[in-house]
Amino acid sequence: MYPNQPTPQPTPQPPLQPVDYLNQISPQAPKKQLFSLTPKFLIFVGGILVILVLILVGVVNSIAASQKEPMQKLVARLATTETIAIGAQDNLKSSELRSLNSNLKIYFTNTNRDIAEPLSTVNIDVTELNESIKKAEAGEDISSRLENARLNAVYDRTYAREMAYQLATIMTLMQQIYGSTGSESLKTYLNSAYENLEPTQKALEDFNAANG
Repeated sequence: MYPNQPTPQPTPQPPLQPVDYLNQISPQAPKKQLFSLTPKFLIFVGGILVILVLILVGVVNSIAASQKEPMQKLVARLATTETIAIGAQDNLKSSELRSLNSNLKIYFTNTNRDIAEPLSTVNIDVTELNESIKKAEAGEDISSRLENARLNAVYDRTYAREMAYQLATIMTLMQQIYGSTGSESLKTYLNSAYENLEPTQKALEDFNAANG
């Protein structure tokens, strides 16, 4: 402090009014929380979480099912087409078609045998296919058309057209699955199966074009 400097005096506070004094000494009401952790609130939050988990599980299962569906279709379609090829052999008159069909039967025997292992890497059991897929891929329409063709003496031409289309759908499924799977063993299988089937499918298309 400097000598002779006056000491500052405190600023006088105005006297409290009675109402202000009462407000100061009265207990303050607790502030209301926006979300009170009452049992009802906890039950409500728990219910919301359960619903969200169920929705998430449903979405995951739906995605998994959509990824497995083409693979199950392929298994069922390969098996059905093999059955059709076996039944067609005795009805074919053309030596060219009989030769192509003999190759197909061998192809399907090997392909249907070898598909189980690579599909197991993506959790597909070839012995437990979806019933609706099995029914849709039963091949009743193509079998009916081939039977009508046999009765009308146009079996060879009808067989070449129907089988060329059937093989094309199989190859399309193979491409679809190849592009969506991360399993290297399944990709290797699909690539080999596609390349082995392509020449026969093309030969059937050519026969149909020449005799249609």
